[in-house]
Amino acid sequence: MEQRILIYAPGGQDAALAARVLAGEAIASHACRSAGELAEQLALGAGGVLTVDEALHAGVYAVLDAYARQQPDWSDLPIILLTHAGLDSLPLRQAVATLGNLTLLERPVHILTLITSAHAMLRARRRQYQVRETQRRKDEFLASLGHELRNPLAPIKTSVALLKHLYPASEQVSKVSGVIDRQVTHLTRLVDDLLNVARITSGKVLLQRENIELQQVLEHVIELCQPAADSRHISITQALPPHVVTLHADYARVVQIFANIVSNAVKFTPEGGHIHMTARLAQDLLQVTVEDNGIGIEPDAIPRIFSMFEQGRTVAGQMASGLGIGLSLARQFAEMHGGNIEACSDGPGRGSRFIVTLPASADDAQAGTQATPAAAGSETPAGAGQPVQVLVVDDNLDAADALQSLFQLEGYAASVAYGGAQALAAVDRSWPQLVVMDLGMPDMDGYEAARQIRQRAQGREVLLIALTGWGEARSRTEQAGFDHHLTKPVDFAAIAALLKQHLARRAGDARQKE
Repeated sequence: MEQRILIYAPGGQDAALAARVLAGEAIASHACRSAGELAEQLALGAGGVLTVDEALHAGVYAVLDAYARQQPDWSDLPIILLTHAGLDSLPLRQAVATLGNLTLLERPVHILTLITSAHAMLRARRRQYQVRETQRRKDEFLASLGHELRNPLAPIKTSVALLKHLYPASEQVSKVSGVIDRQVTHLTRLVDDLLNVARITSGKVLLQRENIELQQVLEHVIELCQPAADSRHISITQALPPHVVTLHADYARVVQIFANIVSNAVKFTPEGGHIHMTARLAQDLLQVTVEDNGIGIEPDAIPRIFSMFEQGRTVAGQMASGLGIGLSLARQFAEMHGGNIEACSDGPGRGSRFIVTLPASADDAQAGTQATPAAAGSETPAGAGQPVQVLVVDDNLDAADALQSLFQLEGYAASVAYGGAQALAAVDRSWPQLVVMDLGMPDMDGYEAARQIRQRAQGREVLLIALTGWGEARSRTEQAGFDHHLTKPVDFAAIAALLKQHLARRAGDARQKE
């Protein structure tokens, strides 16, 4: 389909003659009877389009212009337009100016000229498809790289938590574990950015919209960015409207929008600098300005800073650290929410301003805050009764053993299985109240293991939590029977909080039955 030439030449014999010439050269073609059919066939794939100048009035220009505007970055649809000798009209000039990869051939066209033009068209199109394939492989590599990097991050993060529990009074352990924890958090954010690039380019990002408060979002952003700012004595302040501002948005993505901008400001603000966030609401549009007194932006660099993998420079003129994708992701997430991000600067050394616009609304009454996992205290969740039975399932032995040890230190009765089949054998021996399970296991993946555990339940309660390095399979985990879906590396506090909520809900249901 992608190597054929679509022909649209209403009236006369141009379409039939062109098809015969192309067929003689073993070039596949398809003659379209209308502009509508041309649009349908373009959607199926084409090596190029052959049309005539009189078809510009018959709707072909609108079809080709719409396709040219919406085609992906790798695509530049080749078009051959057969014109009458000496023709110069407004529609023709419009086509030349806007359709991009357009070749004009004056009629009558020599057969050899048409053949060589068609071969050149297909050769150029094949190069474009090669670029598309390269991009696809790059996206798959980034997704796979993100997954592979998440696997070792999980046991590192859990082991740090173990060190803190084992040596709570050691100042040296506290200092070293703090360094490891901060660096794992930083690496996790880089991995998240890599995964988001792959998801956006492949169209796999789906917004999980809910009503959220701006105050809570910005508090989370400051929490994420404050450690890096403190290390350079940079202050972060904010000025918010007196009323509650509500957004119907994806909480994680909105946090990422602002966190990427603020962390970028921290990176390009000298030590002792200042970052200020100002929010205002006007006509159901939220506008948040993030302003810093950093190194500023060159005027000619402003159009480029939202480009993927664009790297800025520090005060010393060196390339900044990072992947150069944070601002690009921020703008794309804002646009997915129906908003936008603009940047401006008065020039080098005079700071920068980033203006984020998102749909929002104001509430007169204080709105409820979004539930967030509470810290997992040191108390045993089982209370005065028997300890909670926990099964940790992961084919990564270090990750499984570290998480099991952390559960045991917290007073849980934790066991471990290194695969799906082992997990089923373990639940047959002793029914757990909590199963924390990896998804990507070789013998039996987490989805199938979860389904079979649910089948074995026969009315017994069990909380199933999925752990994954991919972070994009929530619908599949729900269908498999998981209650929650957490992305590696996960905080132990988040798991413990979900379990405590589950046990509290069960206790409440039991009291109601009494």
